[in-house]
Amino acid sequence: MPAAFSFFLSWWGALLLGALDTSMLIFVPFGVDALVIFLAARRHELFWLYPLLATVGSTAGAAVTFWLGKQAGEHGLERLVSGRRLKRMRDKVHKSGAIAMAVPALFPPPFPLSPFILTCGALEVETERFFTAFSAMRLLRFGGEAILALVYGRGILRVLQSNTFQHVIAAFIVIAILGTGISAILFWRQTRRPLRPA
Repeated sequence: MPAAFSFFLSWWGALLLGALDTSMLIFVPFGVDALVIFLAARRHELFWLYPLLATVGSTAGAAVTFWLGKQAGEHGLERLVSGRRLKRMRDKVHKSGAIAMAVPALFPPPFPLSPFILTCGALEVETERFFTAFSAMRLLRFGGEAILALVYGRGILRVLQSNTFQHVIAAFIVIAILGTGISAILFWRQTRRPLRPA
């Protein structure tokens, strides 16, 4: 197992990776899902704990992203989200309630969850209801993965510990590093972009 990945193979790793996953700059596709599955398959007696920790971490990271969106406001968001995506999101916010807006927390990559959360904050989606639904959706997703890991634990561990999977993990780490770098560059460029007149 690559040392960079082994660092997260613990209960606090699920918490930390969950928070990073919903941040604006860190790019970890399927990272939290793979971690929850691995930990639940390895420690059956604690299979229920890892989805909870991943959900708490994910919600905490989302809260920071939501707050950043709220601080930027709808006008300031134009620097961070493309005009077309912003228009789609604005229409969806006006047509749907806060609970419906949190449903994408259930979706896997490549759905752009962080920009979605940022936009919800900027458009002032009702905070309490949004995060109640967001947490429920994340717990449903991670909980389902943990149950599958509990049922198919031995087979999953054989796959996760195989040489082929080790290469897949190494590739994901490289993708995460590159994606994070690209996200940071794009974020920096977008924050320097002049705002369009209101």
